[in-house]
Amino acid sequence: GASQAGVDSAVPLADNTSILKKFKKDVVIASTVDPGNGDTGPHGISIVQSNFGLKKGQVVTCNFADSGGNAGKGTTVDVIDPGTGKTSTLAQSSKIEGCAGDATTLANDVWAAGYTTGQVCGFDRNGKPIGCKGSPFKAPFSVVDAHCKPAHCFYSPEIIFASDAKTGGIVQFAVNNYGNPNTIEVVTGFAVNKKSGWSKLGPSGLSFNPNQLGTLYAADGVDNTVVALTNASNLLAKDEVTVLKGGKTFKCKYHSGQAPCGKLIFAGSPLNAPVAMTMLPNGNLIVANSKGGNTLVEIDVSTGKVLATKIVDTSKTQGIFGLQATGTKDSNTALYYTDTNDNSLHELEQ
Repeated sequence: GASQAGVDSAVPLADNTSILKKFKKDVVIASTVDPGNGDTGPHGISIVQSNFGLKKGQVVTCNFADSGGNAGKGTTVDVIDPGTGKTSTLAQSSKIEGCAGDATTLANDVWAAGYTTGQVCGFDRNGKPIGCKGSPFKAPFSVVDAHCKPAHCFYSPEIIFASDAKTGGIVQFAVNNYGNPNTIEVVTGFAVNKKSGWSKLGPSGLSFNPNQLGTLYAADGVDNTVVALTNASNLLAKDEVTVLKGGKTFKCKYHSGQAPCGKLIFAGSPLNAPVAMTMLPNGNLIVANSKGGNTLVEIDVSTGKVLATKIVDTSKTQGIFGLQATGTKDSNTALYYTDTNDNSLHELEQ
């Protein structure tokens, strides 16, 4: 199929080649246990884009649990060098307790979600704090950096989008000089899991395709859907898109051709409480279930078809809370995932 990306797109057209079927090797790259305080439970993954304090290709992850495995108590962001398998602490802070997701910016700042503290906090490339964002966050979970490719736009905002597992909203703020640095909840209405105990089902797995005006993808772990928020670079107003009950339909504030809106990509089986998600270089998505075994599901976004599924951990305990694809084309695509069952970073390779 072909995505809505135009000829000038920064991301190639989606295609219906299954990349998941091509992965033959599963390599353990490194332990994700924090070398300083022993934190465990690796969550979100982001990848360093440039050699600036950090090294291009390094993997940034954060820990949701402490050294005793207590969920929601981890306070560390780690940097993993895939070449050496070395894991080092970038930052440790009580402000990001229950670190559930992270995003690395073009300037190699890292923004991390403190699920327990209700804050999203930034650290520079040396791990020095650069500030936190609080309200309207209650339980921030998934974070993504949204920017257009430098060749296409010099004076545009670089946006952090973060989803919230308690409010069912998606909040954005700008981290460069061209956008609004204040937090605005731009999407509302995603279902959240109201069961007792700590629960992480809500909007998550945020992934951004910078084509044209940008598409933001989110997995809905309660309704078992994957949705696209179109023209996401234009999401500026409070609650501009509302996800209606059931997660498959949307109410959008504005109706011009370039106004953001919601679009259902896929719903139902084989999705089973999806949490982690990543966009492949070809524009398709891989989603990780958090129930019924650790199954990855590959979806062609242009047709809404499931291309493949793959079990990556045979344990019945859910473990895959971080996914990030790398590469530039189908033939060199690889997939990083974190597994909380063995506290390791893995790479699926062709």
